[in-house]
Amino acid sequence: MAKQLLLVRHGKSDWGNLDLKDFDRPLNKRGKENAPEMAERLLNRGIKFDLMVSSPAKRAKSTAKFFAEAYQFEDIQYQDSIYEANTATLLKVVNGLDDSADTVIMFGHNPGFTDFANELSDADIYNIPTAGVVSIRFPFESWKMVSKGTGTLVFFDYPKNSDEI
Repeated sequence: MAKQLLLVRHGKSDWGNLDLKDFDRPLNKRGKENAPEMAERLLNRGIKFDLMVSSPAKRAKSTAKFFAEAYQFEDIQYQDSIYEANTATLLKVVNGLDDSADTVIMFGHNPGFTDFANELSDADIYNIPTAGVVSIRFPFESWKMVSKGTGTLVFFDYPKNSDEI
């Protein structure tokens, strides 16, 4: 069974309170609209996932919760290392995923997520916008096999993309 990784950049965050630590920034109004909209689009594509993994930063957590709600999915695993992660750190997270999960959806941040999508596949994405979703498929049974250039871009979608299904 092939593996599929969905990378979701958190929704648009609120910069209104400059005293907040970056980690604690919430979603703004647009972020709260885009996250459920993108979850809906995934559902419409018929995509299901076995595992949800997220950065524990507030804006990533909130984004993940909108997807969990849309999918009636109970359990989100939070991994501290996804916050501010570079591609090497993200690869470690992916290589450590449970092989019983064939499709994993992961919530995190730029620039790491855009770099990671490009490193894993031939995606050639300039920037994953907020609430953007990248799907990459790997021809492996095990997440441990995933490495640079082993994935194939399945799709890239984001709120302002009008070619949705």
